[in-house]
Order: sequence, then C-alpha cells, then structure tokens
Amino acid sequence: MKLFGTDGVRGEAGSFLTAELAMRVAMAAGIYFRDHARTKKILVGKDTRKSGYMIENAIVSGLTAVGYDVIQIGPMPTPAIAFLTANMRCDAGIMISASHNAYEDNGIKFFDSHGNKLSEEVEAAIEAIVHDKEKLQQGYVIGKNIGAAKRIDDVIGRYIVQLKNSFGNELTLQGLRIVLDTANGAGYKVGPTVLEELGAEVIVLHDKPNGFNINEGCGALHTKDLREAVKQYRADIGLALDGDADRLIVVDENGDEVDGDQILGALALFLQRSGQLKGKGMVATVMSNQALEDAMTANKLKLYRSNVGDKYVLEMMR
Repeated sequence: MKLFGTDGVRGEAGSFLTAELAMRVAMAAGIYFRDHARTKKILVGKDTRKSGYMIENAIVSGLTAVGYDVIQIGPMPTPAIAFLTANMRCDAGIMISASHNAYEDNGIKFFDSHGNKLSEEVEAAIEAIVHDKEKLQQGYVIGKNIGAAKRIDDVIGRYIVQLKNSFGNELTLQGLRIVLDTANGAGYKVGPTVLEELGAEVIVLHDKPNGFNINEGCGALHTKDLREAVKQYRADIGLALDGDADRLIVVDENGDEVDGDQILGALALFLQRSGQLKGKGMVATVMSNQALEDAMTANKLKLYRSNVGDKYVLEMMR
C-alpha cells in the first residue's frame, strides 16, 4: 500500500498512522538522509493534536535509533518548519500534522535541508526502505553512534523575526483592525504576535487549543465565526488559518470571503508593477479559474498550471 500522498503520510492516528508506522517511517527517512548528511540533525515540529505526542515520540525513537540527533520545537506552523530546517542547518525537517483535517487524523510531512518539500523520487526511496525489513534492521546503530534529542522552546522568535523582515520597512499595519482565526492550531501564538508587532489591532478567535478542537468549526474551512466577527467589530479584514497555518482564507470588510484567485492575481500584479516579479509569469494549480488566466494575459503575464499541491507549484516555479 502506498504511504505517501500529495502531502506526506497521513491517516487516522492510532489506526493507520500508528506509533509503529511512524517509527518505521522515521527510521527509513533517517537511513535515506544520513547518506546525504551534513550535520546529522533533523528538526521535528507539530501542530496541536493530542496524537502529536505519540507520533513525535515514535519519530524521535526512529531517528535516534539510526544515528540522528533530533531538535524538537513543539507546536509551530508548517512554514516555520521549512524555514527553521534551513536556518538551523538541519539535514531535514519533519512536521507532524494533518493540516485542515479533524483532530482524529494526523500526518508526517518532510522537508529537505533547504526547506523544500521532497520530490516524488525521494519519497519513493524512503517508502521503499519502510517496506524493506532487512534494510531497516541493518540501519540500527549502537553505542556512541545512537542519536540524542533535545527540546528548544524559543525558536518561535527566529520565525517571528523572519516574518517581520519579509514585510517592507516602509510598510505598517498601524490603524488596521484585523480579526484572526487561528483554528486552535499551530499558528495560535505566531499569528497574533506578528500582526500586533507590525502595528495592527488584532482580535483573535479560536486560539485555545486543547488537543481535540483543532479545525473544529473554525479556521480556513469554517469561516462563519470570522465573517460575523469582522462585521461585529467593524474590522478592516479577516484572516483564517488552518490547523498547521499553511492555508489562508481572507474575508473583506463586509464579511465576504475573497476568492483565492483574486488574491493570487492581485499579488502578481503588485509584484509586476513594483518590479519584484521574476520572469513574466506566475504559477497556479489546475483548480484556478479561467478569469485569473484572462486577467494575467491582459497584463502580459503567462499563467502556468501545476498539479494540486504546494510542492508541485514550487517545482514548476523553479
């Protein structure tokens, strides 16, 4: 049975994604990455699901068993794992999350040393090792070669600085009232902090994770509370994240959702007009509508379409 889907290994925790499977996947990944190792360190983060504890411990056991040192950073957004893996010079990064799914599910996402999603070829190589009992058995190390794990709780500051640095010094959010729904997920600390430090007045919804309420009637897939709050507080904009904070839904000042293609098109035109757009095109998935392509064509930009999944978008952008 194929393990890797469009975004890592994902399924019901304790049923499909057991501690045993998580450990085998981690061992297989460690065996693969150590053949390309630079630092013998792998970063591990997670969202706020209760099952994340079980899976994290299994992953740490698997990685240390094949000789890797593990840096555990706790609940952090998926994009933070991508950034911190490269920033902290790790051989790979792992995010434990099932994204926008309900709490019963969980998953394992991998990033390479540059913070990019793995290619299908690398995923296939890791999956082959998972199913190769002999290679897994041979992968164990002994004595001083066994890895160690340590938890670092203050890396959130590095990511917040990175996000703020990506926001031009000439820009400010002062005077803006923003409603933010963090979906009781991994962005519940980072999101409000960044927006507030950039000057916005922030009204936060669903920022009290308890291990079971991630994405529950809130966040990017359930915007009713956000839309009502934007109107109630007369906010300028509403933002909704999903459980691992790699998905965004925007609500305008009237409480209406803004189509993702509209946002993508507006960003492309802004970058083009400010001279920051590399090349003369943009990448969207096959799900984007024809209106976006027509708008880009009218502005002398070509729209390239990839398969659904951020790794496919990134591969085409390269």
